[in-house]
This record gives sequence, C-alpha cells and structure tokens, in this order.
Amino acid sequence: MLADVVGLLACPHCGGGLDVADRTLLCEQGHSFDIARQGYVSLLSGAAKFTGDSAEMIAARARFLDGHHFDPLMDAVARACATDAPADPAVLEVGAGTGHYLAAVLDALPAAQGIGVDVSKPAARWLARSHPRAASVVADIWTQLPVRAHALSHVLSIFAPRNAAELRRVLRQDGTLIVLTPTDRHLRELVDLLGLVRVDENKTVRLGASMAGHFERVDRVAVEYPMTLARTDVDSLIAMGPSARHLGDEARAQRIASLPESSTVTASVTISSYRPVPEAGADPV
Repeated sequence: MLADVVGLLACPHCGGGLDVADRTLLCEQGHSFDIARQGYVSLLSGAAKFTGDSAEMIAARARFLDGHHFDPLMDAVARACATDAPADPAVLEVGAGTGHYLAAVLDALPAAQGIGVDVSKPAARWLARSHPRAASVVADIWTQLPVRAHALSHVLSIFAPRNAAELRRVLRQDGTLIVLTPTDRHLRELVDLLGLVRVDENKTVRLGASMAGHFERVDRVAVEYPMTLARTDVDSLIAMGPSARHLGDEARAQRIASLPESSTVTASVTISSYRPVPEAGADPV
C-alpha cells in the first residue's frame, strides 16, 4: 500500500520526494525510513508533541466500531466525500486510529488511494490492515505533515484535533476537508452517570476560529440517533476515548456494573465540509 501512495509523501527532514526500495522509503538526500513488518512506516521528524492512544485504547475502539454502532457516522462521512469527488481522489485521515472511517471513504471512492496518519504505533498497526488501498504512516499533525503540498483531494478529521494550516497546505485548491465533531448531546445519557469527559460547549466557536483564514465552510450536516448498547459496548466506548485516562479500570468496572443490561445512548455529531481559502496571489479555481 505504501508503494501506491509514495508519490504523495514527502521526507519529514528535507521535504523531498520518497521512493520505495525493498522495505525502506528513501529520499534524494539519503534519508531513509524502515517499513515495519506490520506494514506501516514512521515519518516522525522528532519527538511527538502528544502521546498517542495506547494499544488498549485502540483495541477498545476496534471492538466498538466493529459493533457497527457508529456506522451511520461513517456512512455520512463517506457521502460527504463522494459529493463532487474528482476523477483522481487521494484521501488523508489525520488521527486515523483504527482506520474504520478511512476504509468507509475508500469503499465509497473506488478510484481513491488513502493515507492514515496517527502518532500512535498501535494505531498504525491497525491502520496498515484496515483497507487494501490504505497506507499507514506514523506522524505528528502538529509538525509539518510528511505529505507533498496540494497533493490531496480530501482530508478527514474525525473526533480528532486538526492543524488547519498544515491541512490547507496538503489539500488541492479544489479539495475538501471533512470535520466530524460531537455536539453537547453526544453520549449525554452516560456523561453524568459515568463521569465522562464533557464536550466543550464552546467547541463550535473554537472550530470556526481555528479554520479562519485557511478554510470556508460549504456544508454542515447533523447526524443524531439512538444506539442500544450492552454493558460490554459501554465499556469499550469509554475505554477507547479520553475518559479512559480519567477513570481507572476498577472505577470504570464499578460504574458500568450499575447500568442495566442494555442502555439507550444518543450519538450526536456535526459533519462539516470545508473548502480551502485561495492563497494570496493564487488564481481562483
């Protein structure tokens, strides 16, 4: 898979193009990056700003997403990408985790190649086997992404932080950024009961501020529906997200044991589509 997208990648040290030689990526300046036996490559240029998700968190995410509870969210993201898709799509997901959303988009765009980027090596291992057309790269989104400028038709940011300036750099002028963010109703039935991390009520305002000067919103779709979750599903849901770092295993088990055998829980998100703001001096597309 890396061989199929190597033309989209850039050396994290010098920005030069990369080629595949055996199980190594090489640039013209002689920088080399070994491809792990699991199929991913690390293109970190130094120490990452944040620690990525642990192997336990990634496994919990895979269990929950394999239960199809978030399938309507994946379908909505895929539809957003398929709208006015170009003939030669190339998709990047930042903070891609297990690659479920990227895989859904690649299924909707049969001509597309995909790159999943995550700072977590456990995530990279899942990403490498998430889809036949998905390549897995370890990188830090808060530094320069190891991707060539204006190389991508789509970038996905799903429940993930985003570096607007970098995403603008790697998107084509006619490309689309898809951002999925939770509303304050997301998982509301569990927030107080289990002490989950709350969605910041100013999240929408902060999202708009972070996009200003780089992107303009062209569409926004609300997706909300009830999920029926067993106790094991709730356990995976908590273990895969930031609340896992705030609740210990014992406290989580005690609180989940107080739940009924199944619970109705609200999924509520907003999926926003953005187009890049024309760069200074650039001709409009």
